[in-house]
Amino acid sequence: MTNTNTGNSAPVIETVEALKQAYAQGQRNFSGVSLPETTLKATELKGADLSYADLSSADLRQASLRGADLSYALLRGADLSQADLRGATLIGTDLRESVLATANVTDADYDPEETRFPAEFDPVQAGMRSDL
Repeated sequence: MTNTNTGNSAPVIETVEALKQAYAQGQRNFSGVSLPETTLKATELKGADLSYADLSSADLRQASLRGADLSYALLRGADLSQADLRGATLIGTDLRESVLATANVTDADYDPEETRFPAEFDPVQAGMRSDL
């Protein structure tokens, strides 16, 4: 699948390698990218727009997603162990069945009515900020 970013001449992202290369070249808009079940372990994506992305069941262990926009992204079943999500936007994000307990989500924004968390995860205790 491809991303939906057609507003400029940015290359379509279909692989992890293409995503990493585009990020290294300064691209930050990856809205709608579809990379389910991929390995993005320890990948630098700080400040990236990954809204509406499909990263379900992706390996995002130790990934740097600080300040990233993950609004309405599908992260169901993703492994976010030790990922840096400080200040990220998680409005409407589907995080059900993901590994989130050891991720740093301090000051990440979420919507208590729309964001879906793993069972037993408490966003308030984790230091997240409700948008209400």
